[in-house]
Amino acid sequence: MVDSLTCGDVPCASGMPTLGLGTWQNDDRDQCVESVKTALSTGYRHVDTAQAYGNEDAVGEAIAESDVPREEIFLATKVWIDDLDYDDVLESTEESLKRLGVNAVDLLYVHWPAREYEPEETLPAFDDLRDEGKIDRVGVSNFEPEDLRTATDHLDAPIFANQVECHPKLPQEELREVCREMGIELVAYSPLARGEVFDVPELEAIAEDHDASAAQVSLAWLREHGITAIPKATGREHIRDNFASLSLSLSAEEVETIDGIPERERTVDPDFAPW
Repeated sequence: MVDSLTCGDVPCASGMPTLGLGTWQNDDRDQCVESVKTALSTGYRHVDTAQAYGNEDAVGEAIAESDVPREEIFLATKVWIDDLDYDDVLESTEESLKRLGVNAVDLLYVHWPAREYEPEETLPAFDDLRDEGKIDRVGVSNFEPEDLRTATDHLDAPIFANQVECHPKLPQEELREVCREMGIELVAYSPLARGEVFDVPELEAIAEDHDASAAQVSLAWLREHGITAIPKATGREHIRDNFASLSLSLSAEEVETIDGIPERERTVDPDFAPW
């Protein structure tokens, strides 16, 4: 697993690189393998997948074929909502490890607090996996403040991260504050609002001033707020464009302008969501 003191050329948050590659909807095997390998060769050291994405085997193949040693890669996956009772967490995680071709993952998330999720049944399994050395950190995803507080009552391990949709059109101020108070890292999926950031005038104006893209501005804004971003990208150009956001610094005034964007939009909103 990743050395907690180093993250290559990417800034770290408690040993987790603050920019990673998301792989949601990257379910063509060859494309997924190629995109993960491209990201690793570009400098990414954080790869995020999930049981529900159907691509853990492709992610594992890419890691095995990459020149980057496994111990330099922060690898995260998630347990789907149908496999959240105690025994199913253990069994499905073993299957994930086999598909990924690894002995352990750096971070394992509860994908949603939904369907088979029962804190008193689900979370002790995560503790046991951590005790067995099969996961290094416990994470949750799509948890609201009350979900986080309840989860801590049923875990011995700390909650390392909460992965949620977060971007300039869904800044998650309350949840960010709760996570700060609880010592939980916030990880942003869909950090580009599934492409909606390209239609925000404030982002376009700031991007023009920096000779950058709206995507880079959005990712830099997240980083300014201490949020880890895992943008999905499959093509070499987008993978590299997102990585270049690490070189972009925003002024306090520019961050304030983005904070003030009035539009609000949630792009991921299934019927079983907790909000």
